[in-house]
Amino acid sequence: MIHALFDDFLTDDRVAALFDAPALVQAMLSMEQALAQAQSEHALVPGPSATAIGQACDVARYDLDDLLQAGRRAGSLAIPLVKMLTAEVAKTDAQAARHVHKGSTSQDVLDTAMAIQSRKAVDLIDARVGELVQLLRDLAHTHAATPVLARTLMQPATVTSFGFKVAQWCLALQRARMALRRQGEQALSVQLGGAVGTLAAMGEHGPAVRQRMAELLGLRDPGGQWHTSRDEWIRLGTEIGVLCGSLGKVATDLALMCQGEIGELAEPTGAGRGGSSAMPHKRNPVSSLVALAAARRAPGQVATLLGCMGQAHERGLGDWQAELAEWPHLLMGAHGALNALVEAFSGLQVDTARMRRNIDALQGLVFAEAATRVLAAVLGQAQAHHLMEQLSKQAVAEGSHLLDTTLAHIAADDALRGQIDPATVKQAFDPEEAAHHPAALTQALLASLPQA
Repeated sequence: MIHALFDDFLTDDRVAALFDAPALVQAMLSMEQALAQAQSEHALVPGPSATAIGQACDVARYDLDDLLQAGRRAGSLAIPLVKMLTAEVAKTDAQAARHVHKGSTSQDVLDTAMAIQSRKAVDLIDARVGELVQLLRDLAHTHAATPVLARTLMQPATVTSFGFKVAQWCLALQRARMALRRQGEQALSVQLGGAVGTLAAMGEHGPAVRQRMAELLGLRDPGGQWHTSRDEWIRLGTEIGVLCGSLGKVATDLALMCQGEIGELAEPTGAGRGGSSAMPHKRNPVSSLVALAAARRAPGQVATLLGCMGQAHERGLGDWQAELAEWPHLLMGAHGALNALVEAFSGLQVDTARMRRNIDALQGLVFAEAATRVLAAVLGQAQAHHLMEQLSKQAVAEGSHLLDTTLAHIAADDALRGQIDPATVKQAFDPEEAAHHPAALTQALLASLPQA
């Protein structure tokens, strides 16, 4: 299908495979198996019956096309799956078939299955964030003192260090990683509430069955049900959305620095990578493209999840189903963006000479702030700022370097000539000196990086 083709373009098989039909149905069956086992341990289901149910919980035994068609008619995949599972168990043990899905409901099956698969997806995302953070950390260390233009409002500003820029990317991603872990621990929970969330069919054993199910499935016991109280679950989705936003920030800066007119960075090359069907010279930043696509889609996906929170009474009508449909795409996009950026930074080409040429090409204008600080020691901040404005305009008009213009003005001004050392002025125009402070900040930022 067309939508699957374009989704596949922006992700990879690992997370996508977690949410395909066989994987999700198997997760649903795993929920049923854990339910039967937990109930058998609390004398709600005979042990042999739980064993028979568990043996039937193999997705290979079921016709998924028939299941999907029946699910459309029923309004839930869980309803026909329970019928198919019951029939499958009955083939070998009619008594055990009476205990299939005992005390549970369809939403328990689907929500728990989504939590099982999301746990795996979040683990994949976490590992990939860790790889990217390490790459960025190493890059920041290497280029802690490498001068590069800082740019504000898309215009040259002053000189910073490339390492300082990278360190800020690094910290944002590590913060997102830690937040995702914390929220994952809260949200990735078993769902077991029965018909209306009260576990009435299991009597006093309900909470213990839920706790044991959580242990068997590697999920958290939430201490209750979350059928229509979706806050923790949706908060997990918003954290993934924030991660996508931070990835988009990295991708934006990377793409801009890869522009031919800037040329400070370049994504890796390879056969067929980043080419153009019409222009042989093109070297397109395809990793940035994938990450930006995820960043652009995530706000709408998160908005859909938030819009689905107002679910009516004890079972949502349409909103829960919309949430289920949207959820996998958010995780797939995040993982796809991470894959793309890990690939980019694994082979990133850093052109430090081009960074320096881009600084030098601006006639020293980006050092006006530093020169103002030198002049302010004699003139005061306001007068020094006004003077540097005038000298900057003069340098632009004459096509001269601001350093030369400034030194000439000082030499011609009796009040300044004896008060300001030309060597101090020259130091204010030195890119290496300008990167010294950002380099120290870079090391401090990396030292403060939250431990994963």
